[in-house]
Amino acid sequence: MGLFDQSFAYLVVAVLAAFIVGLSKGGLPAVGSLAVPLMALTISPVVAAGLLLPIYVASDVVGLWLYRREFSARNLQILIPAGLLGVLIGWMAAEAVSEETVLLFVGFVGLFYCLSSWLRRVPAEPKPADWPRGLAWGTLAGFSSFVAHSGAAPFQVYVLPQRLEKMVFAGTSTILFAVINFAKIPPYWALGQMNLGTVESAAILMPIAMVGAVSGMYMTRLLPEKVFFEIVRIALFLISLKLVWDGIAAYLR
Repeated sequence: MGLFDQSFAYLVVAVLAAFIVGLSKGGLPAVGSLAVPLMALTISPVVAAGLLLPIYVASDVVGLWLYRREFSARNLQILIPAGLLGVLIGWMAAEAVSEETVLLFVGFVGLFYCLSSWLRRVPAEPKPADWPRGLAWGTLAGFSSFVAHSGAAPFQVYVLPQRLEKMVFAGTSTILFAVINFAKIPPYWALGQMNLGTVESAAILMPIAMVGAVSGMYMTRLLPEKVFFEIVRIALFLISLKLVWDGIAAYLR
């Protein structure tokens, strides 16, 4: 069934979700995790993830161009292999690990980080990028991204304490998840989450996502650094609450 064969509510939600995906690729990574929960208001989360992946990939191309000179090479050296490992684990465990378990775990981690950062009285020293933590959080980011495009929370828990400059933070996130999203195409296709129908529907929404990507880049550049990171934390907190709620609701069902 084509995109325009759906209800008006579905079309509105799909357009908004595509724009949100674009914003996340333009430098506001936390908001991207809202896309699947938003689409899940009208369709299955699994179907939503398959529909949104081509839109993520198309937006990634724009994001890679926008941030081609602004990123943390050290973090990418650690996080890209870890993220790809997470995708592989997600593919292998697709039928063994429930989506609600991953949603709950990622959600609680995000809530813990936000609350601890807000309640901390004395600012901690910036933490350097390191392999042990990077491998753990990067793998979880790849895994949770595979399950529900919700890898932003683990990424932020690892990277925010480093206090990177905002454009470097945004570029690192954009490049990392571009690689992860490209790697998700074969398993999504093999599992049936992506097909010609979802690609055709996604193609109609891609221009909206690209407008969102450029808008996100300009918003990131204009926002003061403290405001930018506070918005990221607030978005992470709200997304984490949503993930916990979704996980609990799924278990109750």
